[in-house]
Amino acid sequence: MEPAIVDGVPDYSPPALDRRSQALAKARSALAAVDRARLDPATSIDADLLEAEMNGLDFQLRVLRPWSRDPGFYATIWSEQSDVPAHEGPNAPVIDLWRYSYPLSASDATTLDARLAKIPALLDAARVNLASSQAHDLFAYGARAFHDQAEMLAQLEAGTLDLRSLAGHRRADLSGEGQRLLPAIRAAREASERFAKWIEAETPRRTGPSGVGRTAYDWAARHVYLSPYDWAAQEVLLKRELSRAWAGLALEEVHNRTLPPLAMPEDPVAFDRRSLQKAERFTQFLIDRGMVADRPWYRAAVPAQLVRYRGPAQRDFFGHVVAQDPLPLYSHFYHWIELARMAHEPHADPIRQGPLPFNIWQDRSEGVATAMEELAMQAGLYDDLPRGRELVWIMLANRAARGLASLYVQANRMTLAEAGRFHARWTPRGWSDPDSRLVGFEQLLYLRQPGYGASYIVGKVQLDDLLARQAERASRAGKPFDAAATIAMLAQPGIMPLSLVERALDAGAAAH
Repeated sequence: MEPAIVDGVPDYSPPALDRRSQALAKARSALAAVDRARLDPATSIDADLLEAEMNGLDFQLRVLRPWSRDPGFYATIWSEQSDVPAHEGPNAPVIDLWRYSYPLSASDATTLDARLAKIPALLDAARVNLASSQAHDLFAYGARAFHDQAEMLAQLEAGTLDLRSLAGHRRADLSGEGQRLLPAIRAAREASERFAKWIEAETPRRTGPSGVGRTAYDWAARHVYLSPYDWAAQEVLLKRELSRAWAGLALEEVHNRTLPPLAMPEDPVAFDRRSLQKAERFTQFLIDRGMVADRPWYRAAVPAQLVRYRGPAQRDFFGHVVAQDPLPLYSHFYHWIELARMAHEPHADPIRQGPLPFNIWQDRSEGVATAMEELAMQAGLYDDLPRGRELVWIMLANRAARGLASLYVQANRMTLAEAGRFHARWTPRGWSDPDSRLVGFEQLLYLRQPGYGASYIVGKVQLDDLLARQAERASRAGKPFDAAATIAMLAQPGIMPLSLVERALDAGAAAH
């Protein structure tokens, strides 16, 4: 349910929010009137999705209230397509620069100019909307997004902005019709810098907690994300995966102790050539194992996101990983294969066609991508590269550490600074710097979007559970279990909570 627009600016005033609450109540009443016991399995799943969406809006209105608590909600200009179905975290309506073709047509130039011209008014309204917020960490880390937005706009104005989407990378060329955007771009850039300075000035007097607390977290986990795991269970799962990852790494290092270390070429051209070979190897591996169908758009998806050379001084955590071997990160880029499926083979059901709102897809999307790192390893991706297995364990430890820290932030047991230090301490080999832009970005996102930090592990565990149950049922029935075919079938029900994915798979099996 999109906000009302008044003079081109989203309206988050109390009367506007009251109207959204009233509309939500009517929608709930309409769904409650449906006799869901009489629905067929597919329609029953759709009803559960609609209810989760309503619960997502309810959570936003009652608890999260990002328009009145979170300055980052108003960072709305994006040069990159997210690798998940929609942008992570809560945001006011965004301006996706990557969606446009460049040089701009006259029509697109008019549309984009009008939208950019409203950025100063949006940020003026944000100051009013955020007046009563006491969420200290959301303010303490909130200015970064607007410094980044201002820099993005400066690059757009200079003609040097790199855009990233499913199709790969390209430049935003403002020649021709794009020249009319220059005044609006400058005004939006200046407004972004002013807003960043306002956030910085306001931070000392915003002294309250920023996490939603365990009770609210548990409600969202159950009713929005349809997860079987509450905060306490997630803590246990993430601790277990963190220990398993460290132990797995230690034993891999024993196994590989006589082997030379991994290393990619230090020459940028040679690195990029080898990196492309790794991307193509991963895609071919999935196709050969039967996990992904052989389609042109699947073959193109991961190589289009080529991981390029970064020198030692520019390496964050993932930079350290790919300097040894990009294969583990390309395994996580399974995300882009799923986006290619959404673009080229959209689900027939309109409710499941596009991204579910409120990041309801987070456990499913991030969990499956994280699981793919280990699933590909177990299926043989590193049979001739045994030291590559070490990197898989290191990435799992990093994801478990940062997710565990995010749980403590939501419970108001850690500040973001403390979370960053925990995140770095429990990442092997000292590859995570608590003061890096990456760690700050990740922990802020996980604060802004409850459950996202844990979703990589929580979703992975749910997928493990699903595969285990499917294998056990096949065993009881005396039938062979094809894990690769089951992974391939995950796509059929759509990108939705794994509890519903399993219901859909079971219903499909029963029908046959």
